[in-house]
Amino acid sequence: MDSVAPTTGVQTLDRSVAVLAAVAAAGTLSLAELTGATGIPRPTAHRLAVALERHGLLRRASDGRFRLGGRLVGWGAAAVRGWPLVDAAQPVLDRLRDDSGESAQLYVRDGDHRVCVASAERSSGLRDTVPLGATLPLDKGSGGTVLRAFAGAKGRRFDEVRARGWAESIAEREPGVASVSAPVLGLGGDLLAALSISGPIDRLGRTPGRRLAASVVAAARALADAARE
Repeated sequence: MDSVAPTTGVQTLDRSVAVLAAVAAAGTLSLAELTGATGIPRPTAHRLAVALERHGLLRRASDGRFRLGGRLVGWGAAAVRGWPLVDAAQPVLDRLRDDSGESAQLYVRDGDHRVCVASAERSSGLRDTVPLGATLPLDKGSGGTVLRAFAGAKGRRFDEVRARGWAESIAEREPGVASVSAPVLGLGGDLLAALSISGPIDRLGRTPGRRLAASVVAAARALADAARE
C-alpha cells in the first residue's frame, strides 16, 4: 500500500476509527473478525463496538455481526452536501452513463481505500452496482490504480497510466467485472478524484479502454472544469 492509517495519539479515538473502518471495508464483521482485522484486544474491541452501537454508528444484525449504523448515512449526506466536486459530478456521471450505456462512479481516496462519493447506475439489464459510500480496496480496480498513479506511486504500471491518462482493469475487484478510469485533476494538476465506468466483461470486453477511455477522460476533464465554476 502507498499509505498507512493515520494516528492521532488519542488511542480511544484511533481505535474507534479503526473499528469503523474495518466494518466499512468488510460490510459486516463478527467480534472475532473485528478483533482480527484491527489487532485490537477482544475485550477492548467489544467495548468500543458496543459504545459505537449506542451512538448509532454501528448496528448489530440478528446474527450478532456488526454493520455500519444508520447515523452515518445522515453524516455522509451532510459531508458531501455543498462539496463542489460532488455537486458537479452527478450531471457528468449521468451523461457518461447515458452515452456509454454503462454505470459510472466517482471515487476519492481514503487512506488505503477508495470511497464512492457519486454514481449513476444503469436502470435495467446487467449492472455493476457500487452503492454510494461504498469503501473499496485501493489496490484492485482501475479506480484505485488511477488514485495511486496520480498520487505519485512508483512502478512501471503507474508510469504507463500517468503517460496515457487512464487505466483499465479486468476482473481485479470482482470476477466478471471490467472498468476504465481517469483522474479528475484540479488546478496545478492536483489529484481530486477518479472517475470510472464499470460493467460486466461480457459487455465491456477484455480491452475496455479501446472503446471507453476517450469518453471517460473527456468526462473527467468536464467534471474538473465544472467543479471550478
